[in-house]
Amino acid sequence: MQDDPFNRPLRPLPLLIFSSRWLQLPLYLGLIAAQCVYVFLFLKELSHLILHAFEFTEQQIMLMVLGLIDVVMISNLLIMVIVGGYETFVSRLGLEGHRDQPEWLSHVNAGILKVKLAMAIIGISSIHLLRTFIEATALGTANARVTEQGVMWQAIIHGLFILSAIGIAYVDRMTQTKH
Repeated sequence: MQDDPFNRPLRPLPLLIFSSRWLQLPLYLGLIAAQCVYVFLFLKELSHLILHAFEFTEQQIMLMVLGLIDVVMISNLLIMVIVGGYETFVSRLGLEGHRDQPEWLSHVNAGILKVKLAMAIIGISSIHLLRTFIEATALGTANARVTEQGVMWQAIIHGLFILSAIGIAYVDRMTQTKH
């Protein structure tokens, strides 16, 4: 009878090293707590928008809505990190065949997770940049919250995020085609 390599007990050192992945569990639980804070923030901002909708200008409403979208996108990023990271680095979730299993989870690996995270960061950065461009209409006034240099640096940083994401996707594609 052949030894099944999947059921063979590990030696103590490999077992310790392999079991150390569970040290990440408190980190993922902490991200779930952060997700709860973002839900609270979303509900607080939404109630503020609803209660003051008649007092706000169109631009203020647009900025508030962009803020809500920003919270949702960061929350989506948290979910990708929590679910994808746990599944990739800690343990299987056992969601195969579950009707609510995210489509991307069935083929997630560290490279795909990095590309998805980079794209989410670009989306979040885009929202911030759009908010800055909208607020830039007040440049030169006493209540201006952004400066020309601030706008320039945000645009440069956003461009660097895009270049980084392209680089990550390119490297991931190169490693996928070689295997």
